[in-house]
Amino acid sequence: MTSKRFALLWLLVATLVAGHNAWLWFVQRVVPDTDILALLPVQERDPVLQQSFQHMVDAAQQRVVVLVGATDWVKAKQAADAYRKVLGEQPSVLAATALNDKTQDDWLQLFHRHRSVLLTAAQERQLREQSPQAWSETALGGLYGAFGGPKVGSWQDDPYGLFAGWVQQRAQETPVRPRDGQLFVGDGKMQYVLLPLELKLPAFSIAAQETVLPLLARAAGAARAAVPEADLVQAGVILHAAAASAQAQREMHTIGAGSLLGIVLLTWLVFRSVRPIVMVLLSISVGVLGAFSACWLIFGQVHLMTLVFGASLIGVAQDYGIDFLCNRMEADPALDSRALLRRLLPALVLTLLAAVIGYAGLAFTPFPGLRAMAVFSALGLAFAWMTVMAWFPLCVPGGVLRQGPLVAPYVGLLAHWPRWPFVRAGAAPKARLLFGVACAAACTAIGAGVARLAPNDDIRLLQNSPKALLESQLRLGRLLDAATPAQYFLVRGASEEEVLQREEGLKQQLDPLIAAGVIGGYQAMSNWVPSARTQAARRALLQAKLFGDDGPLAAVAGQVGEDRHWIAATRAHAVAGAAPLALEAFLSAPASEPWRHLWLGRHGKEFASIVALRGMQYGGLPRLQRAADGLTGVQWVDKVGEISSVLGRYRSMMAWVVGAAYAVVFLLLLPRYRGGAWRVLAPTALASVATLAMFGWFGMPLQLFHVLALMLLLGVGVDYGVFMAERASRGPVAPWLAVGMSAANAILGFGLLGLSGTPALRAFGLTMLLGTALVWLLVPCFVNIEDEKNVEAA
Repeated sequence: MTSKRFALLWLLVATLVAGHNAWLWFVQRVVPDTDILALLPVQERDPVLQQSFQHMVDAAQQRVVVLVGATDWVKAKQAADAYRKVLGEQPSVLAATALNDKTQDDWLQLFHRHRSVLLTAAQERQLREQSPQAWSETALGGLYGAFGGPKVGSWQDDPYGLFAGWVQQRAQETPVRPRDGQLFVGDGKMQYVLLPLELKLPAFSIAAQETVLPLLARAAGAARAAVPEADLVQAGVILHAAAASAQAQREMHTIGAGSLLGIVLLTWLVFRSVRPIVMVLLSISVGVLGAFSACWLIFGQVHLMTLVFGASLIGVAQDYGIDFLCNRMEADPALDSRALLRRLLPALVLTLLAAVIGYAGLAFTPFPGLRAMAVFSALGLAFAWMTVMAWFPLCVPGGVLRQGPLVAPYVGLLAHWPRWPFVRAGAAPKARLLFGVACAAACTAIGAGVARLAPNDDIRLLQNSPKALLESQLRLGRLLDAATPAQYFLVRGASEEEVLQREEGLKQQLDPLIAAGVIGGYQAMSNWVPSARTQAARRALLQAKLFGDDGPLAAVAGQVGEDRHWIAATRAHAVAGAAPLALEAFLSAPASEPWRHLWLGRHGKEFASIVALRGMQYGGLPRLQRAADGLTGVQWVDKVGEISSVLGRYRSMMAWVVGAAYAVVFLLLLPRYRGGAWRVLAPTALASVATLAMFGWFGMPLQLFHVLALMLLLGVGVDYGVFMAERASRGPVAPWLAVGMSAANAILGFGLLGLSGTPALRAFGLTMLLGTALVWLLVPCFVNIEDEKNVEAA
């Protein structure tokens, strides 16, 4: 295929890519994915475990919780009414839960039919231990006492106060109480109206975020206008998603604009021509657009963080065009550009392969988001490379480029760089001694720095939500005594009944931990629906202790002057309230709505549920882990610990992959450079080790994202090594100039990434920033002296 036909064919490809992007952005109006969970590891082994975590997350994802408070309850209600009024203007966005007397009656209606089988653990113990006389006194106290405790229904419905005690215990699962038609919670100083809101739009939709946040801001403004001293606490997944989206978009624009500005400025200072600038920007544009189209076709979605990371691709994709332009400027103007490209082609192929190998390291991780970044970056480089191959020889003929003011001073620096082996043969002993001491000191410093490295794979180190949002979330969690969605027990069984029985066994293990202050309590489906075995045992216990012929009812009847017909009627009424409560009936009732997320239902041949924990103290995690020991079908789930463990495992694995990648790249270089192949790799290897040593000296913990960056540094650093290894066959200016321009742009791109507010990207960018700078400093040191002589002779 001729050069012109290849150029036309690539023009067709580029036009299709541009058209596809235009269709996606302007017709389909696609928006990047902002779900942070897409960047987390996929559960590799246990789909039920993964589903349980997703279930817990989904339960919270579409909720926004707002507390509107004041020191005075009347003012708190006034502020809450103003807040709710603004939300009512857009009911299709956020819906508030209404509370009234009917709501509470509906809540009790289901349980009233089963009141005699709903007992607390303490009540069961009392039934076994207390005498009939004690229960007679309890019944009489409930009948005549003015302070007999809370009552639910009539005395005949609950003569011993058992159902009222069960209801009271269920109410203790949350500090929220109904008050004047509102949901109330307080902390001793402030009194808050709780507004649980249901989000009607997807939480991770950028359009939803742009709608919901202004609405919440207007509602907060209305509340403060009504009560200036009102205190508002807002929490919800959408608030964190919106903050992450806004930050990612800012960084994408900053990194992309900064990299492009640096490329334009450097290209002008080197070539003093608009044409090179246009060509380099064209290759980058085709690379980015091609990568976006390909990723969308492959994955059906592109994460916003992929685009942020892809913005740093600009600092690498320009390497191929820069190399061609530098060599075109130095070459004989009479030399045809297509012939020049054929001369450069072997080295350009090697640089592309090395960079793709570097990005391919990301594909070994369990993170879907990182795998998408690997595909985006590798394909972006390939599209940019093909653009150079197809268009640069035709658009940049010989004689059109001139050296800019930056070239001569920069190239002149190379004469002052040391060369391996640094001390020439015949050097004075004193020089050799000084060199040896310097090498020993450098090796000692690097070794000590690496020895100081301490891995820390805690996923919480990668949390980047704004401090104010995190504080609001923590404050609301303390006020509501909310259960954590990241640590819980997963209970499984062959049937619904077996799951409920195993939950009851687990709760017996957890009760001592409540007494010890390790947890504040637990939420479980069996709190509301005891197992059929437990319900049957309770009916038998009630019959034997309270409703038998010789039970306390006879003594109560004697005290109140009733006969045996009254005893029979009271007993029959109690038996009527002992109907078995089925799980299905509870799940279909309005009362179950706050707890439905605890039941996972059927998965394959097994059923599963979640036992969530309230008021958990992280210092008690080891005791919680041991609570499931010996319990069949019960598993402790610590999603934070699990993800951190995965991060650590893949950090270790990727360290070996980096080593293997060096071996692959070395074999790739060996046929062309033979005994000099080590000189191409040595600068990158030394820069990587020195970068790790710096992290050790700075006290920075080693994370997976540092290791992943070292994989990419291999691809970038080899480019510079290859450029300098080709110096003997090219000339004294072009290779070193290409290295300088490429390194400067990479440092700028990844340096900006190192300023990212996203901890993972910041770790990645900082590693690349230090590593690339060190590779640039070290590459000239390993130039073959014989090749240097050949260049000087030429």
